[in-house]
Order: sequence, then structure tokens, then C-alpha cells
Amino acid sequence: MIELKGLAKSYTVSRSPVHAVQTLDLTIPDGQFVSVVGHSGSGKSTLLSMMGGLAKPDTGTVTIDGVDIWGFDDRSRSHLRNEKFGFIYQFASLMPTLTAAENVLLPTVFGKVRPRAEAVRLLEKVGLGDKVDRYPSQLSGGEQQRVAIARAFINEPRIVLADEPTGELDEETESSIMDFLQAVNRDGGVTIVMVTHSSELAVRAQRRLRMKHGAVEVVG
Repeated sequence: MIELKGLAKSYTVSRSPVHAVQTLDLTIPDGQFVSVVGHSGSGKSTLLSMMGGLAKPDTGTVTIDGVDIWGFDDRSRSHLRNEKFGFIYQFASLMPTLTAAENVLLPTVFGKVRPRAEAVRLLEKVGLGDKVDRYPSQLSGGEQQRVAIARAFINEPRIVLADEPTGELDEETESSIMDFLQAVNRDGGVTIVMVTHSSELAVRAQRRLRMKHGAVEVVG
């Protein structure tokens, strides 16, 4: 379970405070697929970063299975992220000197060793079974993003945080990736929190939230 209590984050831009996330309380049960929609600057990505232990909140707690992750030191929090979380960002950020399969296996350098066959299986799941040995420069932008999506699942995470995961994909590939995310949520019980600007994608989640000026409201 993910539980946020009194969570808030502000930034200073040109000497003026920006309340990225207003004080909020939110509980996400194990195995739920949640979408978060909102305009650019509404606080969606900041919320995701605090939830994943990447951006420290000004106030409040982020509790995973009863433990406040911001009570950990940096090393322990990094270990927790690698063990329990998978991250998908809008841009793939692959290592250019590694093949697609090697990029998928990259998170295992810091955790449990996984066989290459597991990376190949995940690449097949995202439609890249014939390109496991290609380098990023030999892949299109959409193909690189699919590698990054496969990489998020290599450590069998219990929680996946996805920030505009299909932003670089065409409509057909976007639909197949959403099918994949729904399948791992349904069949594997993986908790997914997905930030998206698309209302069409948001309705494919079990629960929908909207952010506006740093505040969250439930819309479905």
C-alpha cells in the first residue's frame, strides 16, 4: 500500500514561490492502477517524484507498506527504489553503448541478477523481440521508449511509476503498451501510478485522479 499524508512541495522561481503540490492525503491500495491527469505545471510529475523517493517533500510522509521512505538515508532509499519500484519516463534515456537487451538488464547491476532470457522476454512483450541486439542509435524514438518500458519491469517491481510513458509512441503502439500495462497490473498485481495528459488513456486505469494547481481530486 502507498499512503501519502500531509504531502506538500514548493519551489522558488524568480524569487516567487510555486506550490507544486498542495498539502494532500492519498491512499493507493496494492494492485491498483491509478491515472493522474492535469495540465502541464499542475504538479503531476512532482507528486510522482515524491512518491518514488526522488524529490524530498517539504512536509508530509510517503509510506510504503507501513514504512516512511523519507525516514531512510539515501543509500537505503536507493535500495528500496531498485527493489520495489519500476520507473518509466517520457524520454527513454538509454545507454548508447548498450544493446536493447543490455539496457533492459541495467537495473540488475544494483540488485538481483536476472538472466538475459528475461530481458528478451520483456522485449518480446513490448514488440521488440527481433531487435534485442540493436543499439539505441539503430532504434526509432518509439522503439527506444519501449525498451525503457521493458527495463522498468526487469526487477519484478511491486510498484511502477510512469510519467507520460506513451508520449513518444504512435497511436497503435500506444494502445499495445497500455494493453501490456493493464495485463501486468491485472495478472501480476503490480501497482501502477501513471501520469498522463490524455483523458483517453486515463480512463483505462481503475481509478482516475486530476491535479490542478497542485491539488488532487478524484474523478473516477
